[in-house]
Amino acid sequence: MRVRNFRYCWLLAAAALCLAGCGKQERSEAVQLGKTLTAKRVNFSSANATEKDFIASARAWCDGITTNGAGRGAELDQNAAVATGLAKYAVTISEQLSAVRQAMDGDTLQAEYPRHVRNQLTTQLTERQRRLQDMRALLEAAAPQFLEYKNNRSYTGDTYPEGLVRLQALLRAYQAPEDAVGGAINDLKTKYSLRDDELSSGGMAPAATPAGGA
Repeated sequence: MRVRNFRYCWLLAAAALCLAGCGKQERSEAVQLGKTLTAKRVNFSSANATEKDFIASARAWCDGITTNGAGRGAELDQNAAVATGLAKYAVTISEQLSAVRQAMDGDTLQAEYPRHVRNQLTTQLTERQRRLQDMRALLEAAAPQFLEYKNNRSYTGDTYPEGLVRLQALLRAYQAPEDAVGGAINDLKTKYSLRDDELSSGGMAPAATPAGGA
């Protein structure tokens, strides 16, 4: 009986050590992901602000054209230049979001919850980039059409590229981005009781408390 009890206790102890090791690894991965997101949070906030400015500018420009037409002469040159500039604006924002995704992809994550947090954030960033890509494509298509109007004798100045109708719909349906990176950081902090200093560039995860320790 004593031998059996000894073996049973040994198995329990081994299982406890295994769970402790797994828990330590999971928390370590959460800290690493939290550090990565903390390092990119300022850049992400900048991308959000830039995107809001882009949307506001594109809305005002697009609404003006769909209401009054593309204009004539110098106005067509100006609208072609604006469309090109806004398209480049969308590319810049998408690149900023890609930088966040690439940073997260650099973290090797095995634990379920850190992977879940990363996957959710990746999905949100991907959806934003797709919307920006759709807007960029419509802007790039509109730019040369403005210039084509200049050589069209039947053009009277009161029409505009058909793609702007689709662009206007995307702009009107647009919702300002949330602080998704900040939300992901808070999720990790809540789940693993992470401290701010652990997520700073020089922060380190605390050593595991020995079994039975205070």
